[in-house]
Amino acid sequence: MSGTDLEHLADATAQEQYKEVSSESRARNLAMELSKEKKRLKQELAELQQENEELTPTTPTGTTDWYVKWVATFLAVAGVFLISAGFTQYGQLAYIFSSMCWVYVGMVWSDRAIMIGSSISGTAVAMNFVTTMFEKIL
Repeated sequence: MSGTDLEHLADATAQEQYKEVSSESRARNLAMELSKEKKRLKQELAELQQENEELTPTTPTGTTDWYVKWVATFLAVAGVFLISAGFTQYGQLAYIFSSMCWVYVGMVWSDRAIMIGSSISGTAVAMNFVTTMFEKIL
């Protein structure tokens, strides 16, 4: 072989080695990118699962307090509509019973905010109801 052939052979060998190294580098870079993407997707999945857990209702369904909660909600809405329609005493009674139901639910759930809010508004309506009843009697 001549010197030119040896140089050409050396260049071809160097190019093959460069291609192999270049292919290995590309494969390594691709593997690193895939690893980063996998890690990012796992993190995103964990965040979405956390959001899903936060959005699911935490109150139990089908228990006594669940039924009382919905009866209380219905009574409160009905009470407001009855008062607005001019049936004041019936509306006040519905709202008072609603407040008592919500105090019960607050006790079962150990939720002081529900108990305080319901007892204060229920007491205010009850005071107005008693005052109105005494005025009618006297």
